[in-house]
Amino acid sequence: MFRFPEPQPGQPLLDDGPSSDEGERGRKSYLGKRRASPTPQASSSTAQAPSYLQPRSPSMYEDPTPSRPTFSRRSTMRSRSPTTNARLEAKNKYKAAAFFLVVSLISFTVQTELAAYVQHDLGWNKAYCMLYLTHGSWAFLWPLQLAFLRFRRRDQPWPQFWRRHVWLVRTTAQMIQRRELDLPRGILPSPWPYLLRTTAFVTTSLTIAGGTWYVAVSMTTPSDLTAIYNCSAFFAYAFSVWLLKEKGNVGKFVAVAVAIAGVLVVAYGDGGKGQAVASRQEPDGATRFLGNLIIFVGSILYGLYEVLYKRYACPPEGTSAGRGMIFANTFGSLIGCFTLLVLWVPLPILHVLGWETFELPTGQTAWLLFLSVVMNMLFAGSFLVLISLTSPVLSSVAALLTIFIVALADWFHTGQPPSAAAIFGCLLIIIAFAMLSWSTWREMVEDERKRREVDLSGDDDDADESDKDGN
Repeated sequence: MFRFPEPQPGQPLLDDGPSSDEGERGRKSYLGKRRASPTPQASSSTAQAPSYLQPRSPSMYEDPTPSRPTFSRRSTMRSRSPTTNARLEAKNKYKAAAFFLVVSLISFTVQTELAAYVQHDLGWNKAYCMLYLTHGSWAFLWPLQLAFLRFRRRDQPWPQFWRRHVWLVRTTAQMIQRRELDLPRGILPSPWPYLLRTTAFVTTSLTIAGGTWYVAVSMTTPSDLTAIYNCSAFFAYAFSVWLLKEKGNVGKFVAVAVAIAGVLVVAYGDGGKGQAVASRQEPDGATRFLGNLIIFVGSILYGLYEVLYKRYACPPEGTSAGRGMIFANTFGSLIGCFTLLVLWVPLPILHVLGWETFELPTGQTAWLLFLSVVMNMLFAGSFLVLISLTSPVLSSVAALLTIFIVALADWFHTGQPPSAAAIFGCLLIIIAFAMLSWSTWREMVEDERKRREVDLSGDDDDADESDKDGN
């Protein structure tokens, strides 16, 4: 606390004001800056007021003449309407999502064909070992991403680059744990215990779902395998309403229903005959039905995995696209490391029981399996980013587009064109994807607009508080 000097005898408590010279200096000093405090200045003829109470003359770094007003964050934000900013933000997310969608579609198709060829034609039918190798390859997602980011910022010193990257990953994990964008100041608890628990139960769900895929791949056709496995779109929608607290949307429900109808048409519209494969032994009706049943259970678990990942391992809404992409691949590496370090345990058990003899591939089988593993890694990284930027429902329906691509690949490989039912089912899936994309785009724009309006109103409140403090 400070106080004014005691007035001398005969001195008025408040004089008539500063001299003309002092007043001129005071006006020049505060002009264009902030309003002068109404606190009365104590003049002195014999006692000098403290220096911090005297009008300050302009220094050599200040322009005594009025300058153009600087633009604050609030003024620059208001140069564009909230709707325009929201559309730009949503457009950037959609561009990134579209790129990773294309990568995921291509990589998943190649992986499906290679896995089926290795198991059917080359006879290396090791479902769990293949699952272990493919999911374990996800551990390389973060190192590859780090190398790419380092290449883009190769002019930045390594210690500075590394500290920035670690800070970004750590703060993003804390945002996920607290489910809020603005972190409080001070030292926060380490997010590693939360990440380890989340990695454990998300990876377990993924492993069981993925295991059904590798078991069924030798029991049914590639088109049926892809079609039924991607029924996870419906279960992703159901789990999203339950776990993500999404509001029921008629447009989304209709889109998902149309997509599931397309899946059923592709899988069973040909009367259960399937696509004959010249170089493979076509599964009989009972085997194909059992394989489809196994993969159907896997689609339920895969829909649950997608929603669990979105709920517990993705940044909250409003996070930038770049931060979301970086953390998606980082979490993918955690899944890969958990697979390599923990999920090797069933391998010797299956070998001892005689259910799956452990045997490393050689020759052509090894090379094709390696390529299949690489394609799965690309698909996993792209799909995790796609879920983080959009939603589990849209990502699942987008994955249904692989049905059409796989059918074309089978046509090219076997020379037998898709049936009329397969073509009609694929058209239904494409229509459903277009409907869901439009619905999701409108939701993203609306969410971004509301969020920016809240930011602007918060700035106005801050400005009002500043004016009150100044007055």
